[in-house]
Amino acid sequence: MLLTLLYSCTGGAAVLYALYRWIIPFIVQYHAGLALIWHDKFVEGMLDMLTRSTRPQRLLAAVQKNATRGDPRSVVRAIDQFCRHKEWAMNVGDEKGCILDSVVSEANPTYVLELGTYCGYSTVRIASLLSPNSKLITVEFNPEYAKIARQVIAWAGLQDKIHLVEGASGDLIPKMQEMFGVKTFDLVFLDHWKDRYLPDTKLMEKCGLLRKGSILLADNVICPGTPDYLEYIRNSPQYESQYFKSHLEYTKVEDGLEKSVFLG
Repeated sequence: MLLTLLYSCTGGAAVLYALYRWIIPFIVQYHAGLALIWHDKFVEGMLDMLTRSTRPQRLLAAVQKNATRGDPRSVVRAIDQFCRHKEWAMNVGDEKGCILDSVVSEANPTYVLELGTYCGYSTVRIASLLSPNSKLITVEFNPEYAKIARQVIAWAGLQDKIHLVEGASGDLIPKMQEMFGVKTFDLVFLDHWKDRYLPDTKLMEKCGLLRKGSILLADNVICPGTPDYLEYIRNSPQYESQYFKSHLEYTKVEDGLEKSVFLG
């Protein structure tokens, strides 16, 4: 009787572990809604409770353990390894990150604005490709994310290239010229709240922060999706747009980046 109960408990535990470790992660790789619910609701909440830490704190610990201080690319690799093999996180990711790299390298921007820092992954990718006299301003609404991002940026050795400001994008965009002496941005990377893509783009237009040739690069335009932004940017005579098909970070779910050149 006791042995039967023991075998049943052991078998049940093995099934639950297999579901958690392999079966469910495999299934959600191909389903957008399930992927976001599984990673952002269930797994993150469970690990927060078990470890008494947050996902950004665990990501920072992985960087400090596995990345070489002062080496931005090793910081990127450490985060990618953490997100692929340990715990998913909402970075632009390695696949779309290569597209981001190519756009930054091609544009060779002097002034860059990033909306949505999170833990600093894309911030590090962008800043590592900038020339010595370039400036990257990154905006993060969540103070806890900003705290972690500053440490990730410092570990990468890029703190002198990056200005991280905390606050709401809608409040900060009109102050950019006054705060940083920037007339216009050569490149803007949108990766914050998806419902802010369109109003913030219109706000940048209104504030004169875009010049002829300025590039907007928007992440997650398919998943979770930014339909109002895409409708505007693709139909406005002020922009010439190109879609780069890819996948939601660290999954097989379709996602992509929209590159839009401001024509004035």
